[in-house]
Amino acid sequence: MTVVGCNKCVKFMLFFFNFVFWLAGGVILGVALWLRHDNQTSSLLMQQFEGQQAPNTFYTSVYILIAVGAVMMIVGFLGCYGAIQESQCLLGTFFFLLVCLFACEVAAGIWGFSNRDTISKEMINFYDAAYIKSVDIVDSSSKTAAIKVLEVFHETLDCCGKGDDSPLFKQVAGALCPKKTQDDALLKPQSCHLKLKDLFSEKLCLIGLAALVVAVIMIFEMIFTMVLCCAIRNATPVY
Repeated sequence: MTVVGCNKCVKFMLFFFNFVFWLAGGVILGVALWLRHDNQTSSLLMQQFEGQQAPNTFYTSVYILIAVGAVMMIVGFLGCYGAIQESQCLLGTFFFLLVCLFACEVAAGIWGFSNRDTISKEMINFYDAAYIKSVDIVDSSSKTAAIKVLEVFHETLDCCGKGDDSPLFKQVAGALCPKKTQDDALLKPQSCHLKLKDLFSEKLCLIGLAALVVAVIMIFEMIFTMVLCCAIRNATPVY
């Protein structure tokens, strides 16, 4: 027996929110893939120095985001189908998966907020290690590798140095810093520390905004799912 009246409106509202949820999953999946293959971050995170890879905590977050986007699309489709079929079994399964996703999102949000500066700090430490080696007065293969790492950082971020550079670094800054036009030559180069903080703060804010929108949609979906399940149960005749 199909639901009628206001409950029918709830059914179509649930279908609409599930469709939006499915689209949001696709958007999150697309954004995660873009973050994974973004030239700016990829060129930095692919660097190696003294046998150590650049910190990949950022990529771990992106891989989790890819998995979340894919799961959201599957769960969204299940919710749409369950709403149209008015199936208590499908809607119950959908509600359970939705609660699990919501709990994981809250946990990930708390972890992300408490570790929001970790990624930039790890990259700054990696940059500083190469920075210190690049001003070594003794020529070595490690110094050459450090200079190459710094050149990638400087060209990618359009920055140079830490902001409080030593006299030794200033002597080699002309070779390491990005080439400036005559008009820009008088301007002080921007600190790579600040550029790294801004880069990853911008990416993490984008991820946080997407998570907030999804969380709001999930709350509405859980409410409508419970209302529709109760309506289907009450509309089913008992013999």
